Amino acid sequence: MALRDERVTLAHGGGGKAMRDLIEEVFTSVFQPPGMEDQARLTEAALAEPGARLAFTTDSYVVTPVEFPGGDIGKIAVCGTVNDLAVGGARPLWLSAAFILEEGTEVALLRRIVATMAREAEAAGVRIVTGDTKVVGRGACDGVFVTTSGVGVIPPGREMAAGRVRPGDVAIVNGVLGDHGATILAARGDLALTSDIESDCAALGHLMADVIAAAPGIRAARDLTRGGLASALNEIAQTAGCGLVIEETALPLRPEVVGLCEILGLDPLYLANEGRLVVFVPEAEAAAALAAMRARPEGAGACVVGRAVAEHAGQVRMRTAFGGARIVDMLVGEQLPRIC
Repeated sequence: MALRDERVTLAHGGGGKAMRDLIEEVFTSVFQPPGMEDQARLTEAALAEPGARLAFTTDSYVVTPVEFPGGDIGKIAVCGTVNDLAVGGARPLWLSAAFILEEGTEVALLRRIVATMAREAEAAGVRIVTGDTKVVGRGACDGVFVTTSGVGVIPPGREMAAGRVRPGDVAIVNGVLGDHGATILAARGDLALTSDIESDCAALGHLMADVIAAAPGIRAARDLTRGGLASALNEIAQTAGCGLVIEETALPLRPEVVGLCEILGLDPLYLANEGRLVVFVPEAEAAAALAAMRARPEGAGACVVGRAVAEHAGQVRMRTAFGGARIVDMLVGEQLPRIC
């Protein structure tokens, strides 16, 4: 092993031997990209199919702490980018990964993050094919920041968009809500809180493929990251120009998450998730979509939470457990910073 340093130094970003040793031993030996050029050269038979389209997305991740119950910044980086492609109907194929490293970061921590990324990419069926590394001085960032970009292929004839949602369509989520946000809050140690909750972080590409196969009339999907379910539903309602109604009694929430939110004055509808999505399907295909979700581990807790309606266009309302109704608005401000 040429890399003997236990911590990242500015020399590891300087373009010389130290940088080469870091890249080869920590990154490329694990990711095994095709070739060592300044770009990835991609080929895929699906691209030659008439009408096929590329989908492209990019994300930056600054979560703190970088390691937490159920995952780390590397897992979020891979899963988050895969999910952004999948909810648009694309088959995720390739990722890039760029790292901003603070001087003094433990090399062992970096190795753990990279190993997680490789493991999650393999499970999701994608390859990390190119990347970049920069090192900044102490205090210029805190630890590790990661930026991932993703490319996928949308097959001919597949059209999924929020504007396609129609009154009568059914809203389905794939599991309990708010676990990631609650996990990060507890993991920071700012409050005297103990919890067994783990992040819901998961790649959802395979789940989305199964749902699309079972419900080919699927209208739209959104992953429920920053702003949670409430913000995603508001975006869909406003784009589609219809109203949405959700049922409070149908929302899948752990008692621990509800209790944590009550203590801190938070609303679980706005808590971030990293392995949860909402899909809208025609009512006739709802049962098939639900069954497809429940057949996979990442969708075992799937349930119907509401539907689209013709009334109160552009607005989300919730029927409460007491029989009343309240408006569920977009998140204003930030409930919990740096959760992804």
